[in-house]
Amino acid sequence: MTQKIKYRFILLALLALSACKVAQDSTAQLQTVPQQYRNAVDDDVQEDTTSIASIPWNDFFTDPVLLNLIDSAIANNNDLQLAVNRINTAQWQLRQAKAGNYPEANLQIAANSSRPSDNSLNGLSLNQFLGSRHIEDFTTAVNISWEADIWGKIRGQKAAALAAYLQTEEARKAVQTQLIAQVAQGYYNLLMLHDQLKTAKQNLALNDSTLTIIREQYDVGDVTLLGLEQAEAQRLAAAALIPTFEQNINIQENALHILVGKFPDTLPVVGKLAEIPIPAHLTAGVPSALLARRPDVKQAELAVVEASAYTHVARASMYPSLSITAQGGVNAFSASNWFSIPASLFGAVAGNVAQPIFLRKRLKTNYEVAKIDQENAVIQFKQSMLTAVGEVSDALVKLEKLKQRQQVSHSRTAKLQQAIQHADLLFQTGMASYLEVITAQASVLQSELELAEIKKAQLDAMVDLYRSLGGGWM
Repeated sequence: MTQKIKYRFILLALLALSACKVAQDSTAQLQTVPQQYRNAVDDDVQEDTTSIASIPWNDFFTDPVLLNLIDSAIANNNDLQLAVNRINTAQWQLRQAKAGNYPEANLQIAANSSRPSDNSLNGLSLNQFLGSRHIEDFTTAVNISWEADIWGKIRGQKAAALAAYLQTEEARKAVQTQLIAQVAQGYYNLLMLHDQLKTAKQNLALNDSTLTIIREQYDVGDVTLLGLEQAEAQRLAAAALIPTFEQNINIQENALHILVGKFPDTLPVVGKLAEIPIPAHLTAGVPSALLARRPDVKQAELAVVEASAYTHVARASMYPSLSITAQGGVNAFSASNWFSIPASLFGAVAGNVAQPIFLRKRLKTNYEVAKIDQENAVIQFKQSMLTAVGEVSDALVKLEKLKQRQQVSHSRTAKLQQAIQHADLLFQTGMASYLEVITAQASVLQSELELAEIKKAQLDAMVDLYRSLGGGWM
């Protein structure tokens, strides 16, 4: 008996050491995480972990139309509803795993009647002792079975179910974080398209005004037919942009409605892209904070815990199992005496120890596969950290370089707007050619469209940074 107790404690210690290895894997991953992001500016290098990830999404975004869209998406998006249902499924599986320590109980009600051959030993004995040709048996019993969790197999199953349940919760958070980012970026794209449509219409009006002047000069012979045709072609090129932007606006409105779980429809917008503020300083904190904030990284870490638990279960399955069964109820050879108490009462208790011996290496194979799955989970966890740190670094460099591009593009647009005014005045006085006016108008159009694209790209990078840092989850 003493040797069995020692053996049990040794195996429990091995299970504990294996569980510690999972924690060591996570700690080792923490130690390899850099102290700061590659593209973080000096102000971002802080000793604490403060970052925009700690700001709730309904405080991070301020546009009322966008906030309403995000609320609707969280309430109605089908992908998010599927994630919630997966949580409910995992919750029931966790409850099932928690009941693993409880015994199983079944109620059995049986009635049998058989007639042996008169020439058989049973038939002769039946006629001789009971004076009957039939054997009847009536039983009502409760069967109970219980397996002792000696090697931690049931505990491992509960640990795996708990880790799987927590993974579904993190998966829901990841889906919601991605959904919020998609809605925000789609809304910013819609604002950009409206701005570009407005710019295209203004440019078309400017081309119409220029074309009118060129036609007048053509009528008096100051401009050749070639100049008139080039001005008309430039006007048509500006007009062609309008249906393109209107088409893209329609498509973006449809996409946003689908994200919020609605059928395609128009989406009135009130604000303008230029009115959406971008904070001058977006803190990213330190990379190690991603382990606590980013849902997909936490999900990958929980997958390591789940794989480790299944490894424990696979190993415990190779050891002896102890089960206890009990049965009790009433039994009688006559229906009239079926519930005659206490004469019809019966009971039985049995203990069983089963040791797998030869199962064609099935248990060994399951254990080795479980160890490989655990190693794969650790690798995937490390990859998730690499991806997360890389996404934050990408967003940081985008914000920095787009800010520089915006400054250059803004200055260029201002210069071109002045140039087109000067070109119009010079053209009207005959000191500039029609070609200079057309070129100036085309340059202004492209510069203004590019300026809107840069602002939208800045907002996208801001959303990417917020999402890649954890998207408001604590």
